[in-house]
Amino acid sequence: MEAKDFIAKTVADNPYVLFMKGTAQFPQCGFSGRAIQILKTVGVKNLVTVNVLEDDDVRQAVKEFANWPTIPQLYINGEFVGGSDIMQEMFQSGELQKMVEAQ
Repeated sequence: MEAKDFIAKTVADNPYVLFMKGTAQFPQCGFSGRAIQILKTVGVKNLVTVNVLEDDDVRQAVKEFANWPTIPQLYINGEFVGGSDIMQEMFQSGELQKMVEAQ
């Protein structure tokens, strides 16, 4: 399966997807760690994480898929939400909690 096809299928098949460096149990960068903490705090269940460090093709393709240059990247219901800075802003404003509660 092509990397972009894998990304599209993963995002379409799961309500919450985080493309990150490392895993939820062992994030490999501070931004990915912060993203996981935010998602745990707002009570996200059924989070699917994809470790982009395991596949260079996926790592490159995810940047092109969302036209977003950095990782982590959060998708909710198939829509790109943003990276850890945007997630932090949305958490502080309460917007992220509302998105999660709407599920």
